[in-house]
Amino acid sequence: MEEIRKNQLTKKETQKRLMKRLRAPHPTVLILLVSLVVLVAAMFLSIGYGAAQLSWRMIVDALISFDSTNTEHLILMDLRIPRVLGAALIGAFLAVAGVIMQALTLNPLASPSIMGVTSGSAFMIAIAFALYPQSNYIQLILWSFAGAALGAGMVFMIGAFTKRGLTPVKLALAGAAVSALLQSLSTMIAIHFNVARDMSFWFAGGLAGVRMESVTAAAVLAGVGLLGAFLLSRSLTILSLGEEMAKGLGLRVGWIKGCSLIIVLLLTGAAVSIAGTVGYVGLIIPHMAKKMMGLDYRFVIPAAALFGAILLVVSDVAARVINAPYETPIGALTSLIGVPFFLYLARKEGRG
Repeated sequence: MEEIRKNQLTKKETQKRLMKRLRAPHPTVLILLVSLVVLVAAMFLSIGYGAAQLSWRMIVDALISFDSTNTEHLILMDLRIPRVLGAALIGAFLAVAGVIMQALTLNPLASPSIMGVTSGSAFMIAIAFALYPQSNYIQLILWSFAGAALGAGMVFMIGAFTKRGLTPVKLALAGAAVSALLQSLSTMIAIHFNVARDMSFWFAGGLAGVRMESVTAAAVLAGVGLLGAFLLSRSLTILSLGEEMAKGLGLRVGWIKGCSLIIVLLLTGAAVSIAGTVGYVGLIIPHMAKKMMGLDYRFVIPAAALFGAILLVVSDVAARVINAPYETPIGALTSLIGVPFFLYLARKEGRG
């Protein structure tokens, strides 16, 4: 008994030393604080900009003492604030989901959009619109969760039948095939059941019609996922170094993987239920976070959440500026950044 306890203490001490070595040499806490300030500034910029320009004084006044008879106050509370909160939450959800997926698969190409998770969510939402058009926000989120599980399950099932498992390039090919299949089926359902106009929003990815009810419902459910990601961050750090090492250090690998996969489904399902298929956030941001914060996921996960939120809030402002007064789909903007980055990573991994 005494020997078992000494062995456990030795493993914990080894874990502590390992975590110290993986931490970035620069001040990570300062980077997080600066990122938080940038996010708040970007959110205020997004709130103030639009067809109706809102002054800073009016924004503060509306937040402190809301007047339901004031048109500008109504625009702020009913349109601008839900939109900017939705953008920040979606960015955080997708970025953290990408971080977890890359840690689980040990694959730098893993992300919700590439592994068919977002396409699966959109597919199930298409079914919900076709068969249950009166679905409320909570029901749409549940449909989205189910679709996320379907997309990820199909990709991993393909991997189970391939020799040597899912390499980075095989993962990209399997994810692309599953995404194309589910998107085609979604389009067929949308056309057959005459819901193509409703589904166009989900396919393009956008924040124009976001309402506080959907943001609140998604935030409550996915907030559990974010909390779970923070709690598992230490275990994910060790798991990202290899399954054998994780087992040697006493980690319950199967339990950690199962919980992490549920968290990915919660985060991705919530994001798609708010704004549709916004791609490549979960691919770009995890690499940025690890580059700046090291490989300690206790810092990588909060950094990814902040970086992802900043990217989506800024992208939403750009979506309204590029072709004003018309709005560019936010998914198109993230793809413009993400596709070249994906090709660079795929070439790098393929060469390796």
